[in-house]
Amino acid sequence: MMNKQANITENNPLEDLDHWEDDLLRRYPDPDVIATAKTKEAYRNYEDPGRDSVKEFYRLNHTYQSYEFVQQKKDDFLKFDKKEMPVWDAFEFLNQLVDDSDPDTDLDQFQHLLQTAEAIRADGHPDWMVLTGLFHDMGKVLCLFGEPQWAVVGDTFPVGCAFSDKIVYPEFFKSNADYDNETFNTKYGIYEPNCGLDAVQLSWGHDEYIYHMMKDYLPESALYMLRYHSFYAQHRENAYSHLMNAHDHEMFRWVKLFNPYDLYSKNPIPPDWSKLKPYYEDLVAKYLPETLRF
Repeated sequence: MMNKQANITENNPLEDLDHWEDDLLRRYPDPDVIATAKTKEAYRNYEDPGRDSVKEFYRLNHTYQSYEFVQQKKDDFLKFDKKEMPVWDAFEFLNQLVDDSDPDTDLDQFQHLLQTAEAIRADGHPDWMVLTGLFHDMGKVLCLFGEPQWAVVGDTFPVGCAFSDKIVYPEFFKSNADYDNETFNTKYGIYEPNCGLDAVQLSWGHDEYIYHMMKDYLPESALYMLRYHSFYAQHRENAYSHLMNAHDHEMFRWVKLFNPYDLYSKNPIPPDWSKLKPYYEDLVAKYLPETLRF
């Protein structure tokens, strides 16, 4: 039986959520956007992620994210019966995830979302995309409902079919309950060729959660950004094109457009919320109800 400390490690192998995002910068640099202090090859370091916690995170993620696990989490969390609060209170709730011991940034979760949204707005994209940037990580509130980090963040991937070797640390899937299951371990598994991603179950996390929360309020292009922004095995590696239909391929141009704003908008200087508040209050009121259910 695990002791208390072992349980803590099992739930949260990363010291904070920023460690996963830092690892994304190492693995998925954009040479047209990222700073030139390092070569792009220096960022594509799969063998040495810099923190042992990153590999441990993915060991847990790949071990437990099975088809059955995903169905259980959807049944539990997509009822949205955990909490209801005004939209702006939801951001304060999300900010409880701040880790004051993080040496790399003292910005809270809201500041990251605001920086993403402001980067999108600065490039003249439509207001619904700005709002998508503001809300794309809101699903991380799952951590505040007792969920382990490996069930909230991390690269997402299909379950119900074979795990691609293009997924980061694919060797850890050998411990997954679906790995040797003949129903799930073939190329197509339970799916039909080019069935479309809407028919495909992806690993559970903040992407799927926020997609379902927002699906009645935002346009389809925004929903693709929310639902698939961590699906790097496809939008960077093209590992699951055999499950996508023509519409998916067309919509993924929005996913690819969004990704750099998420990864590369971090800045140690926070935006001036006092000046931005009127714009964002109007923007939120335009698309969303006064309260959100979690």
